[in-house]
Amino acid sequence: MMSECAASVAAVPIAVHPGHWSQSSMAVHEIPLSRPDISPLEEELVVQTLRSGRLALGPMAEQFENRVAAASDCLYAVSVSSGTSGLHLALLSLGIGPGDEVITTPFSFIASSNCILYVGATPVFVDICPKTLNMDPDRVERAITPRTKAILAVETFGNPAHMDAYEQIAKRHEIPLIEDCCEALGSRLNGRPAGSFGRIGVFAFYPNKQITTGEGGCIVTNDRRLANLCRSMRNQGRAVVDQPDPATGQLSGAAVGSWLSHERLGFNYRLDELSAALGVGQMRRLDEIVHKRQLVAESYMRRLMGSPHVVLPTLLPGTEMSWFVFVVRLDSAYARHERDRIIQGLRRHDIGAGDYFPCIHTQPVYRERFGFEPGMFPIAESVSQRTIALPFYNGLDVGDLEIVAQTLELMIQRENLGRN
Repeated sequence: MMSECAASVAAVPIAVHPGHWSQSSMAVHEIPLSRPDISPLEEELVVQTLRSGRLALGPMAEQFENRVAAASDCLYAVSVSSGTSGLHLALLSLGIGPGDEVITTPFSFIASSNCILYVGATPVFVDICPKTLNMDPDRVERAITPRTKAILAVETFGNPAHMDAYEQIAKRHEIPLIEDCCEALGSRLNGRPAGSFGRIGVFAFYPNKQITTGEGGCIVTNDRRLANLCRSMRNQGRAVVDQPDPATGQLSGAAVGSWLSHERLGFNYRLDELSAALGVGQMRRLDEIVHKRQLVAESYMRRLMGSPHVVLPTLLPGTEMSWFVFVVRLDSAYARHERDRIIQGLRRHDIGAGDYFPCIHTQPVYRERFGFEPGMFPIAESVSQRTIALPFYNGLDVGDLEIVAQTLELMIQRENLGRN
């Protein structure tokens, strides 16, 4: 059966008014691309932690891990210093190394592929579905070879589409699925939360994410052995063994032995207590935060659905989106240089905008190392050349959202006039 991604999707401009522009509507203050939502609760928890004198390897990290594990329907969570370090440990814990291939997407932030290089493996890119912007499942299956040791699937912009399909492909071929859910905390697919599809998954909490710990990440899994291995490697390779929790009797990994005893090669990938305290407060507000972002996304959808030449995000049935960013794209009539001028125009009016994402295989380090060339993944490249990330954060003022929409439409109109 052919997947929904097999055929390309052409954007059809909708001929509705582009919005009324006036000089008085121009931005009189900066509208940033993103902004974290920090409440008095987080401030209180950080101050409490400062006053406790316990700034590393303390109870806040454990509380934070418990909340992330619960949110992803996983038994174990291991907090780390970043999503990148989490992906690195995930690959190492699965024994992936030189000579191995990992199937992944070219349309992502570069860290998702860099981690494959960290362990000496080779990224095998497959093209994306033009609707969801995640990997086309049919292409994933066709890319599997005897050297394939994992599928590393990214939930692009927070969209969990096809995660169930990747999960089934991985099972059929008896290889692990690594779920890069760095952008998807709070998303669900057919009722299942992001983080629950992979053998191991990784969240990230940079300040532009749904929740933030400043910098930070978290590994989630139902495999106790993998969790303990990641706990050891994040902590300079110190020994970790299962110990019963005094309150529940359940086994959980805990460091044992001498502080100066290291049983394996490890890293300093720990999450500090201040960052974890911020994360505990954010996780306590997760439902509220996800709801606020949903409202902003819905406002953008309503406002821009009649804008000619703007292609809005597509959600397949069964998808509950936890919005990381709000990314639109121009229709196929526009080239990258025209998109870039539109982004520059938005920035000239103090409106944050970005080109999410340049394709990884077109980045110089990948072209030089692997010989990738433009045209190898045409859907991802076409999408990448036309994307525009608009200002998106909790509580984005409705007036500011209108300014963003009007300015975007004006920049598109000016680009069109320049063609004549």
